[in-house]
Amino acid sequence: MAACIAPLNVQRKEIVYVKPSQLTPSDILSFSSVDNNPNLEILCQTIYVYRANEELPIADADHGSLKSHNQSDKHDPACVIKEALSKVLFYYYPLAGKLKRNKGNGKLEINCTGEGVPFLEAIADCTLQSLQYFDGNDVETAKLFVFEVPGDENAGTHPLVIQVTKFACGGFTIGMGLSHSVCDGFGAAQFFRAMAEFASGKVECTVKPVWERERLVGRVIEDKLIQPFISNDSFVTSPFLPSTDLIHECFNLSSECTRRLKISLIEESGGGGGEGLIENFTILEALSAYIWRARFKALELNLDGKTTLALALGIRNLLQPPLPNGYYGNAFISSNVVLMGKDLLESPLSTVARLIKEGKKNASKTEYIHSWLDILESTNQRRKTTDASGAFMVLTDWRQLGLLEQVDFGWSEAVNVIPIPWKMFGYVDLCIFLPPYKLNPSMKGGVRVLVCLPRTAMSKFKEEMEAINHKFEV
Repeated sequence: MAACIAPLNVQRKEIVYVKPSQLTPSDILSFSSVDNNPNLEILCQTIYVYRANEELPIADADHGSLKSHNQSDKHDPACVIKEALSKVLFYYYPLAGKLKRNKGNGKLEINCTGEGVPFLEAIADCTLQSLQYFDGNDVETAKLFVFEVPGDENAGTHPLVIQVTKFACGGFTIGMGLSHSVCDGFGAAQFFRAMAEFASGKVECTVKPVWERERLVGRVIEDKLIQPFISNDSFVTSPFLPSTDLIHECFNLSSECTRRLKISLIEESGGGGGEGLIENFTILEALSAYIWRARFKALELNLDGKTTLALALGIRNLLQPPLPNGYYGNAFISSNVVLMGKDLLESPLSTVARLIKEGKKNASKTEYIHSWLDILESTNQRRKTTDASGAFMVLTDWRQLGLLEQVDFGWSEAVNVIPIPWKMFGYVDLCIFLPPYKLNPSMKGGVRVLVCLPRTAMSKFKEEMEAINHKFEV
């Protein structure tokens, strides 16, 4: 992300608390086994980028007002979003409460106090174009466009905070901080789309939210049954970890690049037939195999230890009966593939991709899902988070969430969405596939890959990512 020519100045107004537009229930709600995973107990911050609407007057960054004297609140994105937030909170009223752990059983609960969502309006003295519409990963700059509110051990923390920043060009960003304990990516997208519906003038949201977290509560099982899932014995290690010198990079891979990768793996596996069998591997399967191996090489992990790819797999429609439409809690499990380092490095890449495909198929079975919920319910009691080791690559795919195509607050669709790196799995063990930046036509249908690595390992990883463009010519 490029810097402004002049020093970037972001003027923040005072925090206000946006309450639900109507009276809401004063419940105390419990969570599922997935929600209670201590690794999810973080505030996930994401920036959504919107260009100026050419038909509307442009904000004056010096005074925080609009240049047109005849402007109304409907032309001010901060006012529009604040009003929409108030309306949507009537339906998503738990987000206006406080999140904390019950001192008795140690489990998460949300106190639906209705006290409101912290909302901050800000003015930036530069244009979005000068920041390349956030198409990069200058993390320190991006942090200016999100915020946090310190929690209180007794009262709890706010599960949702929002910052709207208006730019001199008339564009704006929405910086949303949302507790991962309350929503997964699908649930966050559902809430965000509902807020956009109210901003566009609808009187109710199309999809009504559903809590029902009890649907995903597992049983506590014996320690001997969960020991293989909590032991890190014999896993690979990296000479670069632990490290505090970490850097984040976002890599752009075109649709042609991923197409060639898929065809190459199909032919390598004996599929043949070129494009006719291109669906033998999905982009997710082919690319996750490549990234897993590239990351292994970059971290110089040892060959005689185990390494795991943990793919987040949505289960909303896999249960019988399926979760109700509108369920916005965490509804995913981990599809795990475990390999010896030597096998990951030396096996045909198509073999690794096939194991990932088979892992997804196995994890989609009802028995696996319920077993995984039991493991989570049992291990959650230990309240132990996972630090970065390099042995695990936790992969989550945002490309199908509709965050760019389906969220319009009256300024057309977002042109970019980018997560501020979360300290989940120590940053290093998390990899996110993102939809392409919309103002780059060459990236249509492509994938952005967001990773974090020690500085000493990132240069090697960059070489592997650059090589993907000529390794798989067909």
